[in-house]
Amino acid sequence: MPTFAQVVAFLMTPSWPVVILGLVIVLGAPVLLHILLSRSVTYIVPPSVLLLGPRNAGKTTLQTLYERGGQVPSATHTSQSSQSVELNASTDAARKTTYRNHDESDGTYTKFLLVDTPGHGKLRNSAMGKLRRAEKLRAVVFVVDAAALGEHDVLAPTAQYLHDVLLSLQRRATATGKEKRQSVPLLVAANKMDLFTALPAGMVRASLEAEISRIRASRSKGLLDSGVGADDIGSEEQDGWLGEYGSDKFEFKQMHEFDIEVDVLPGSVMAEEPDADKWWWWIAQRV
Repeated sequence: MPTFAQVVAFLMTPSWPVVILGLVIVLGAPVLLHILLSRSVTYIVPPSVLLLGPRNAGKTTLQTLYERGGQVPSATHTSQSSQSVELNASTDAARKTTYRNHDESDGTYTKFLLVDTPGHGKLRNSAMGKLRRAEKLRAVVFVVDAAALGEHDVLAPTAQYLHDVLLSLQRRATATGKEKRQSVPLLVAANKMDLFTALPAGMVRASLEAEISRIRASRSKGLLDSGVGADDIGSEEQDGWLGEYGSDKFEFKQMHEFDIEVDVLPGSVMAEEPDADKWWWWIAQRV
């Protein structure tokens, strides 16, 4: 067996075996260290809350308000792509926190991603894709402009979008096999309540329900007029029917049949004193 002095002399003498051994150590050590660390660390993806709604409703402003902990953004731009921020919400039901103190070190908090999505009609497929694919989706916040909802050219596309979102959540909840997922609650955040033209929360609910009823009836009639075979029309219509099948009037409470909770809460983001605590607390109870 070689002595310690012989080993040192071998390593100090330039030769190809020594060079190869040195390269193995220099290049292999970082790789080995990375493998060991990656196996010892578990990466946990936090649950997500999706912000949906038409453009100019206030989604990006709301996300910025929550991210900054209460600092009102002077102006925001229309989102062209999805943006995520990581936030902390209190999990202590006895401590009703607000978005202004969600970074406090005391108490128990859970991390979640608040995902803003583009509301422009041409970019809406991206938002709907996220809704369909999200694995750890805990809630959906659908932001509407309560100050403009009294205008039909605003109400109609808003209700159309909300109809599609609710139908996607309904299909998600009623899927079978590998496609079946946990039911996801939805909050209609009636924004811009600080403006004179804003509809009260009750009227926001009633207006959206009435317009969705018309959309549902129109789609059903379109299917009947499309020439679909009599044997197929029943199952196809039922699959695309939102809420209680066959009912004349749609109401959000019909979504309870699919374990989908729908709430409508008023608030405002751009007011001098933003009123967004109710929305934050609704989110905090569900993440």
